[in-house]
Order: sequence, then C-alpha cells, then structure tokens
Amino acid sequence: MNNVESISERLPKSARAVKAEDIAAEIERQLNDASIDALYRLKILSQRTRQYELKAGGKTATVEVLHTLLGIELKIGNRRLLCPDLATARYLSVFARLGCNVIAIPYDITQISRIADELESSWHRMIVLLEHLTNGRSARLQAVVLKKLIQQTRAKIEQLGVGAKIPQFNQKTKQRS
Repeated sequence: MNNVESISERLPKSARAVKAEDIAAEIERQLNDASIDALYRLKILSQRTRQYELKAGGKTATVEVLHTLLGIELKIGNRRLLCPDLATARYLSVFARLGCNVIAIPYDITQISRIADELESSWHRMIVLLEHLTNGRSARLQAVVLKKLIQQTRAKIEQLGVGAKIPQFNQKTKQRS
C-alpha cells in the first residue's frame, strides 16, 4: 500500500501539505473495482433488482442493526426499519452510512448475503486505508477525507440509478405465447 509520503512525492514541491482531495483520490485509486460504487454497478445493477426507499436524508447518521423481539431492525438516526433478515439489514446499513435515499436491492434474496459481505468489506477497507493514509495527521483531516469519500460515493451511486420500481419478468408461459 502507498502511504502519505508517496502522495506528497507526486505533488509539486510548492505544495507541501497533503490535501484531503488527494488522500480521497488515492483511496479511490487503491480500492478501484472493490469500491462500493463499483460493486453496486458490477454486482447489483447487473442483475434484476427492485427499488428500496431508504430515506437516509442525504446525510450520514448513526446506523445500527438491532435484534429485537419482533425481528431484525435497522436503526438510522432516530428511525427504525423492519428488515426481513440479517443479510438485508447488513446490505441496507452500508447504504444508510452513505446517506443514500433510494437504492437498488437484488430481487434474488439468495444474492443479498454475499453482496452484503462484499459491501461491508469495501466499507471497512476504505476506513482502514483512510486511517493508514492519515496516520499522524489531525482528526479533522480524517473527518474531512471521510466526508469527501462518502459524498463522492453517494453521488456515483445516485448517478448509476436505482433500477426499476418493480422488476421485469421476461418469461414465456403457457398462457402467453
């Protein structure tokens, strides 16, 4: 992995301080196809999906997966969403951390657990890279870089789209020929 010194070496000599934009760009470069927006494009939107209105408000909030007597709930700020299973709650929690309002969710529920694993891994990889590249820097710089990464990822996901509200079923049946 590259560190902050390698970023500053690529900058002109006049620019001594490493900027938050440069660190965010380096993290995105290192994540490449393992980033959340790339996984969304390659693994989620490439299959049949349905829309899910998360209504995270376009801002980051505290996100928790709760195990209650009524089942699994996803707590976003002060709101609670009932989830059918733990995999769906984990899947939605990644997008809730990003502040997405509407996302695509795979129609095939057997795919959700595997994709949730990859999305959570990507999130944690991004955080580890952030901590590594800002080691010895101020907490403010870390917060600014994280905010930039979240905003850029959310913008890319919104640009990719959310798919159809209701999935298309392109199957021939005996009744329709």
